[in-house]
Amino acid sequence: MGDDSEWMKLSIDQKCEHKVWKARLNGYEEALKLFQRIEDEKSPEWGKYLGLIKKFVTDSNAVAQLKGLEAALAFIENAHVAGKTTGEVVSGVVTKVFNQPKARAKELGTDICLMYIEIEKAEVVQDELLKGLDNKNPKIVVACIEALRKALSEFGSKIVTLKPVVKILSKQFESREKAVRDEAKLLAVEIYKWIRDALRPPLQNINSVQLKELEEEWVKLPSSPPKQTRFLRSQQDLKAKFEQQQAIGGEQSDGEDETDTVAAVDAYELLEAVEILSKMPKDFYEKIEAKKWQERKEALEAVEALTKNPKLENGDYGDLVRALKKVVGKDANVMLVSVAAKCLAGLATGLRKKFGTYAGQVVPTILEKFKEKKPQVVQALQEAIDAIFLTTTLQNLSEDILAVMDNKNPSIKQQASLFLARSFRHCTQATLPKSVLKPLCAALIKQVNDSAPEVRDAAFEALGTAMKVVGEKAVNPFLADLDKLKLDKIKECADKVELPGGKKGGGKGVDKKPAAKAPPPAAEAPHKSSAPPRKTQSAASKPSAGPSKKGKPTSAAGGKSKKNPDSKEITESELSAEVSEELAAGVLPASCIQQLDSANWKERLASMEEFQRAVETMDTAVMPCQALVRMLAKKPGWKETNFQVMQMKLHIVALICRRGQFSKTSASVVLDGLVDKVGDVKCGGNAKEGLTAIGEACSLPWTAEQVVSMVFAQKNPKNQAETLNWLANAMKEFGFAGINVKGFINNVKTALGATNPAVRTAAITLLGVMYLYMGAPLRMFFEDEKPALLSQIDAEFEKMQGQSPPAPMRFTKKATAAEEEGDEGEEQEEDGGGQDIMDLLPRTDISDKITSNLVSKIEDKNWKIRKEGLDETAAIISEAKFITANIGGELPLALKGRLGDSNKILVQQTLTILQQLATAMGPGLKQHVKALGISIVTVLGDSKPNVRTAAMTTLQAWVEQTGMKEWLEGEDLSEELKRENPFLRQEMLGWLAEKLPNMRTVPGDLMLCVPHLYTCLEDRNGDVRKKAQEALPTFMMHLGYDKMSKATGKLKPSSKDQVLAMLEKARAVMPAKLAAPAKTGGGKSSAEPSRSASASRSQPASEEVDGKPEVKKVRGGVAAKKGAAGKKPAAKSQKDEEDKSGPIFILFPNAKEQRIKEEKQLKILKWNFITPRDEYVEQLKTQMSTCFAKWLQDELFHFDFQRHVKAIGVMIERLESESEATISCLDLILKWFTLRFFDTNTTVLMKVLEYLKLLFAMLNRENYHLTEYEANSFAPYLILKVGESKDVVRKDVRAILAMLCKVYPASKVFPFLMDGTKSKNSKQRAECLEELGCLIEGYGMNVCQPTPAKSLKEIAVHIGDRDTSVRNAALNTVVAVYNVCGDQVYKLIGNLSEKDMSMLEERIKRSAKKAPPAPAKQSAPERSQREPPANPNATFLRKPAQEDPNKLKIMYRTYRIHARQNAQHTESSHPSIPKEFQLDLDMIEMDQSRVCELPDLVQHKLDELLEPIMIPEPKMRAVSPHFDDLHNSTASTINFVISQVASGDINTSIQALAQIDEVLRQEDKAEVMSGHIDQFLIATFMQLRLIYSTHMADDRLDKKDIIKLYSCIIGNMLSLFSMESLAREASMGVLKDLMHGLITLMLDGRVEDIEDGQQVIRSVNLLVIRVLEKSDQTNMISALLVLLQDSLVTTAGPPMFSELVMKCLWRMIRFLPETINSINLDRILLDVHNFMKVFPKEKLKQLKSDVPHRTLKTLLHTLCKLTGAKILDHLSMIENRNESELEAHLRRVVKHSGNLSGLKSDRGNEKTGLRTEDRMSKAKVSDILSEIFKKIGSKENTKEGLTELYEYKQKYSDADLEPFLKNTSQFFQSYVERGLRVIESEREGKARIQTSAVIPQHGVDSSLSSNNEELKPAVYYERLKILRQRQGLENTSRQGVVGSEDEPQQRPPISSLLSSKPSVASSTDMLHSKLSQLKESRELYQQEHNAHSHSPTHAHTRSASPAANLDDLKKRLERIKSNRQ
Repeated sequence: MGDDSEWMKLSIDQKCEHKVWKARLNGYEEALKLFQRIEDEKSPEWGKYLGLIKKFVTDSNAVAQLKGLEAALAFIENAHVAGKTTGEVVSGVVTKVFNQPKARAKELGTDICLMYIEIEKAEVVQDELLKGLDNKNPKIVVACIEALRKALSEFGSKIVTLKPVVKILSKQFESREKAVRDEAKLLAVEIYKWIRDALRPPLQNINSVQLKELEEEWVKLPSSPPKQTRFLRSQQDLKAKFEQQQAIGGEQSDGEDETDTVAAVDAYELLEAVEILSKMPKDFYEKIEAKKWQERKEALEAVEALTKNPKLENGDYGDLVRALKKVVGKDANVMLVSVAAKCLAGLATGLRKKFGTYAGQVVPTILEKFKEKKPQVVQALQEAIDAIFLTTTLQNLSEDILAVMDNKNPSIKQQASLFLARSFRHCTQATLPKSVLKPLCAALIKQVNDSAPEVRDAAFEALGTAMKVVGEKAVNPFLADLDKLKLDKIKECADKVELPGGKKGGGKGVDKKPAAKAPPPAAEAPHKSSAPPRKTQSAASKPSAGPSKKGKPTSAAGGKSKKNPDSKEITESELSAEVSEELAAGVLPASCIQQLDSANWKERLASMEEFQRAVETMDTAVMPCQALVRMLAKKPGWKETNFQVMQMKLHIVALICRRGQFSKTSASVVLDGLVDKVGDVKCGGNAKEGLTAIGEACSLPWTAEQVVSMVFAQKNPKNQAETLNWLANAMKEFGFAGINVKGFINNVKTALGATNPAVRTAAITLLGVMYLYMGAPLRMFFEDEKPALLSQIDAEFEKMQGQSPPAPMRFTKKATAAEEEGDEGEEQEEDGGGQDIMDLLPRTDISDKITSNLVSKIEDKNWKIRKEGLDETAAIISEAKFITANIGGELPLALKGRLGDSNKILVQQTLTILQQLATAMGPGLKQHVKALGISIVTVLGDSKPNVRTAAMTTLQAWVEQTGMKEWLEGEDLSEELKRENPFLRQEMLGWLAEKLPNMRTVPGDLMLCVPHLYTCLEDRNGDVRKKAQEALPTFMMHLGYDKMSKATGKLKPSSKDQVLAMLEKARAVMPAKLAAPAKTGGGKSSAEPSRSASASRSQPASEEVDGKPEVKKVRGGVAAKKGAAGKKPAAKSQKDEEDKSGPIFILFPNAKEQRIKEEKQLKILKWNFITPRDEYVEQLKTQMSTCFAKWLQDELFHFDFQRHVKAIGVMIERLESESEATISCLDLILKWFTLRFFDTNTTVLMKVLEYLKLLFAMLNRENYHLTEYEANSFAPYLILKVGESKDVVRKDVRAILAMLCKVYPASKVFPFLMDGTKSKNSKQRAECLEELGCLIEGYGMNVCQPTPAKSLKEIAVHIGDRDTSVRNAALNTVVAVYNVCGDQVYKLIGNLSEKDMSMLEERIKRSAKKAPPAPAKQSAPERSQREPPANPNATFLRKPAQEDPNKLKIMYRTYRIHARQNAQHTESSHPSIPKEFQLDLDMIEMDQSRVCELPDLVQHKLDELLEPIMIPEPKMRAVSPHFDDLHNSTASTINFVISQVASGDINTSIQALAQIDEVLRQEDKAEVMSGHIDQFLIATFMQLRLIYSTHMADDRLDKKDIIKLYSCIIGNMLSLFSMESLAREASMGVLKDLMHGLITLMLDGRVEDIEDGQQVIRSVNLLVIRVLEKSDQTNMISALLVLLQDSLVTTAGPPMFSELVMKCLWRMIRFLPETINSINLDRILLDVHNFMKVFPKEKLKQLKSDVPHRTLKTLLHTLCKLTGAKILDHLSMIENRNESELEAHLRRVVKHSGNLSGLKSDRGNEKTGLRTEDRMSKAKVSDILSEIFKKIGSKENTKEGLTELYEYKQKYSDADLEPFLKNTSQFFQSYVERGLRVIESEREGKARIQTSAVIPQHGVDSSLSSNNEELKPAVYYERLKILRQRQGLENTSRQGVVGSEDEPQQRPPISSLLSSKPSVASSTDMLHSKLSQLKESRELYQQEHNAHSHSPTHAHTRSASPAANLDDLKKRLERIKSNRQ
């Protein structure tokens, strides 16, 4: 038991894997319980067991295995993931369970298989079970067969695919094991239940005994089909229905199920195809031509044996069919004819649809051969033609059948009719449209009256069958001319007809008398209500009528044969005069009738008035229209001479037409009279009114035809002209539907040739109106007119060009008249819109011109003769213009041969002929698709692009005429796609992808292409793969995802996964299926009927979608939107419209925050995917449902992309009005747009981008800032689109990215773009890199996240990219970095290969020549959401997000913010700057006076405020927060004006410089600039750089402006550097950059070339001298040394540069004797040391010029000369002197000068000791000084003493204090020095204290001892400094940035003792402090305007002291951020 306890502790899954069987058994038991307990099918717990289930079923221990099987079954039933285990588990069951002796195990194994089938894994289970049949163990085979049988029995043949099962079944009957054979028998019986006789052919070859046994079993089976008893998870609805039926015991769906099962399995599908072409006798073609009939018979019999195979392999049977056809048509031996016919029947049966290609050639021959009388021949021919019919459609054969219907031979007519009768049985209403039925019925009606009884009977049978199939209603219109007897005969035949499959025909209610009550045929039920449908145009005038019929205004649907459509009215017989009078007397007053023919016109008029009143009041139903109009026609009738009476009479005619049931018979009575009066001046109007009314009553097409023929029978030109004018107008009013152009085209031609110009004009006007409806084909009727006339017609057409026909205003009013139109809709759906226009054209039959001679030419061996044949064919077609579909059987085959011609010229010529053929033949081309069209597709695989292009053009021309349906039917297309030709595949797939989305339905055969499509998805050729991926969604749109994913079952596992992934992608972008056209009143007011025939034909299937005529004005436009939903009444539709006026977004407070929270807590999916899966879409739908209008959400998630476009349109309209709500739903809106980025539809994409641009513009205006949540779920997907192939898309996306940076920090957009550079799409990589470059240019290096170095290394990698555009983009980006930070870029990018580095260097060189301007952008600050700006200018007080130490560019950008702002407000004039940004000098003076008493405030409770110092570096702290508040306006104003100096806009910069100049020129006010000098100088040299790099290169700028800007800058500098106190504030780094800028300007050749340029350079020269004299000398020398070092290191600059720097140094050396006492020698020597480290003596000597070496020597020599040996004491700042060449050099120099004596003497003394001659008498001096020093020494008077000493020093500036100090302690000396400095700062520094941001000495952050002495903090600071120096702690941070330039006056010599170690600094190191100062000043502005409290937490101090510590600043920045939030 000890062992047991070990495993007892393990987890369930571990137990299940344990090696001890008991442990496993226990594990399985617990697992079983667990599986039954888990309720959530998606619980993660299931995942643990995924890998173990196979082990459960294959356990080696039988006991454990049983438990394992139970547990596995529970797992499969309950776990969502179980499907993944199907293959391995079922395979385990087959091999390890089915061989077990225990029945329970087998039973569980079978249950597991069935459960997998239930969870939708039938295919995998079936495959595994079929594999099991090959197992050697018979037990396993038996169990597999049994499992298959059970599966079939329970799930049915729809789920268990029978084809593979039937295939292996016969093999099982041969097994040696009886058990296997018995089980196979049971399976065969089960299969038979489901597919009946379809099972017989596959089992024909089994043992006859077995077959007999089977037959016996089969007979016993019940005849009712079995039903599925177990259902898949997806079939729960069926399951419910089944259970319900079981409960009721009903059999409602028997019939339906039966037809389903019949359709489900076809024996043909279960068979293997046999290849017979290769097995044919080799000499067949010779033998078949042999003279001896026996030889011919042998050949035919050999073929007959082969064709008996029930299923044949596809191949080229063209030659065989031709040979057989020849035998049938020409062979004299009738026995051979019947054998050949049997062969044809066999081929047709074996090939099925694939034989359709040859059908057209064979049928005419067979029909002709029916003249044979011998029954066996006739029977063989009947079998043949019946088999052939099943391979094609009746439509394709109708032309051939109609051709023989007029044959003289009665046998042919009879057999043709019988063939039709048999064919009709196989048709349905859908496959027997009106367009086909109409001509056939017309022909059959002729035969009903034939003299031969057998012909009549056959015709009756055919018509009866048609009636049975499509219903009486549909056929009746064609039978109008037949008498009752014949009609009854037809109905009788109809009753006798038995349709295949026991289906009931369409006309169920044949015997019921009222036809209208017959229930609508099944297929039509969904489309029509059972109310009697109306005429095409639909009479809106009668609201009571049923729903209107659908039809197109443009299509004259079947109008051509509608001479008498009103089958009801036409029966109204003509009334005699007596009857008429009698009827009239019943309704008219007697006086009226008497006075009708009175001789007095007045009486006649009175009679008319009475007549009119009577008609107006008469009951419509009883109005005897014909009698009334006959009364009107009674003498004098239309010969009435009085115009008033005549007008009245004509008006009454119109009235009767409108009010009564007016028939064509009545119309015939009055038309003559009306036409006669049309041209009458007085009565013409009324006559036209009458004609229009008749048009409304009897349809315009009929009326027009009658009227035109009548008027042209007269000779009255006036009437002719007016009739044509009336007709033109009527066409506009009624629309063109049904007009029979042919009916009056000849009359129009007559009119065109009339002598009367009015008639000609009227005819041309009429043609113009017709052109509106018919388009270009109309002109073809008039091609042979005279050129002059033709030009007039063309001019009229030209006028109409581009106009769309008006909406019909009038309609034929009879509802009943539409009886005969019953199937109008069906026909239109079949044929597409206005094809009838093409049918009107007169077509020529060219079949007689296609001679066998011509065909043999086309097939000749010599290519020249072949070409000749083709030329002749082309000539025949072009001459005929329009041809019938009959072009002979030979020509298509001959042309097909030429498409494969080795001579490509001939191939192209053939394609041209086929294009010609398409145009000439029109819709009749359909029947040639199979024979000839498919061959065009084959040519798409040609290797020559021009041939492929020609083939594609031809293909498109064909499809335009035929529609796509014919092409997709059958296996032809799939066979083409099967060919492994990359060209063919990519062209074909591209074509299908284009065509499929426009189809409403497709034939099921499209499914055959899917396996080949999958192959193409993995094709070697990239283009094929791409096209296949594009086509995938279009296939899926028709076939559905499920079918397509099912079809992946046959792929290899690796391929399957890939294809399934692609299917998922395609599913997301699947286009919406076109909605079936609504049958109700239309939403399109025929505003765009097809303009030309081609337009009307181009997409027959899709055009119907909005091709409904408008029925009610009210409804126009609504129904169009509603598509199929248009059935709702108009009022309802309008209500829906109104609903849409509400808000589209609903504002919920905190809803967005809630969503963010949920995503953070992982309650919902994070919006992160490669392609959007369904669950993301569903989640978004759910989230949207609360805050989006219902209708908008429906549009947004509609399948049809048009709806998306519409929805976005609405969102654009409401963007401004609902901006608040838009922002509240912004995250959802952006997420929805990310889904659209995965659509392939460009229309949607462009609309999306349009919206996004407007959206971001709005967000920017609203000051909204994207949250990270919003940006993360949107930006990555937007960046995907940057790589789009279309330029216009990329351009928009980049525009949006630029706008994104305004509402989201650029530094956060940067990482998204960095990710984008990792894309596989090279365009995307390139665009992302370009965008990164723009960000760096615009926002500086601080955008580079996480660090510039890391980012740049990643960017630089792309310099080696294989794509040129990516390389260039990477180089440009690195150049942008170079422009920002110079040579530092080389450090940042890391190591590059030599090649890449050389490319980069080359590019940098080039860019230096033409450096572009850096655009000023402002990134979105990271600030709190939606803080409203306090005033219009608050926008540029926003705080930019700086996080990086590259400050130069940041400063630059900050300076340019205002320039951008100006651009936004389009104000360039300076005065428009708001007042607070202008310097108010008086205000500044007031400020000064106000702040005089501040110093005490400054030190207020200093000790308590500050904590003890913890770290070595001192922290500078701004004085008091309140101090800042008072100063805010002055300091921040200066900051702002300075920031404008660096503006990119020249005018802005000049304005700012002018303001500063005004301050600098007035000495009393100049002090306010103190503390801002560095800042001002930085802005200035920025501007200098900008001019140098940008403005000078910009040709658009006026050079005078640049000179003006230079003058302002130089003027300002001269003013500044004439004031020594300000000039000395400039720090070393800034001076270095300033000198660099000025020297560069002096050397700029471009300036010299400008007018006044020389003057500028002279001024610069002067300025440089002024800068050298007035600046702090230490800083100046250091700056020049560093500048010289830089210029020697980088050789890129101009060679003169370093020379000029050295000239400046020499000038400084010249000043040294005067300035030696004021300079900091230690620092200068440190700089020299650093210089010598970079350029040791040897290296210096190697330079081209020796001047640098000499300059350095001179400098050191001069210093030594001036200071002697003491100079060696000034090396304190050099860390390791031993390394320094400097010390050795100095020692040498000092030695040479022999001056080593005073080495130990006091340093201070040495310095001042040079000027002792000028002193006053020593005694006097020593007395005064002794007195002063005593005071200083005493505790009480120390302050007084210091003051006196200060004043004494002021008086005698050269007084020597050294003798008095040298004996004192070090501390006393520094105390005195500090005291003096404090007094100095108090006295002289007042103005500066008041205006600078930080008092240089007072803002010291140090905690002093609690000593109560009244000393300033500065004193203690100095004391601390000394202590620090003794301890070796340097004050680097203070002077590290700017040296010692913060001293307001010269330092007394003692300062050299204390000066700390500086580093080589440049202005960039200062920028952070400057910038923070600028930033904070702006914030303070904002706070002031926002009326924030002025508490210390809000008011942050600015630091003017360049010595501000960076860390301190960073912390302060953070503090500001936290306060703002």
